[in-house]
Amino acid sequence: MTFLPPSLIAGFGLGFSLILAIGAQNAFVLRQGLKRQHVFWTCLACATSDALLIAAGVLGFGSLAQALPWFETVMRFGGAAFLVWYGARSLMAAWKGGEALEAMVGKADLPLLPVLTTVLALTWLNPHVYLDTVVLLGSISSQYPDARLFGMGAILSSFTFFFLLGYGASLLAPVFARPRAWQLLDVIVGLTMWAIAAKLLLM
Repeated sequence: MTFLPPSLIAGFGLGFSLILAIGAQNAFVLRQGLKRQHVFWTCLACATSDALLIAAGVLGFGSLAQALPWFETVMRFGGAAFLVWYGARSLMAAWKGGEALEAMVGKADLPLLPVLTTVLALTWLNPHVYLDTVVLLGSISSQYPDARLFGMGAILSSFTFFFLLGYGASLLAPVFARPRAWQLLDVIVGLTMWAIAAKLLLM
């Protein structure tokens, strides 16, 4: 029986967990999916952007860690602190409730260029994207035997998530229009982030 490499699975799992969080980018992809407008290009723009950032984090962090041995430790604890905060934010959102994505169906259709401009702005102008991909995934990847496989797993998770969200929007929207569904999702994301933080601190 053939098993997938652990580094690939770990990268996919962490990447998928990070990208699940509610945000403007995901809401935009969902809206385009519901409207069935420029879905492929919207999903491709998001996933490709993530791929470039993840690759920069995995490849760049490894070189930097070799040049500065102490940098890996600093980033490991920094990444753990970020994950604790990230998890707490998700759990707090679950406690407060009331979160829901509004697809805003019915708005006037936009040409492809404005749609791509918007989704790229939501991606590249969001500071959390750099924390999640370049810093966090880059630092964690160095803890695995094959950092590149870890990065490939994270990249695969981005492509999987965005295309599932875009093309599965018509199925997901009725469910995640309910605040209770988002509460459950936030709990899962929060606990996952804390579990990863604990693993980093215990290494």
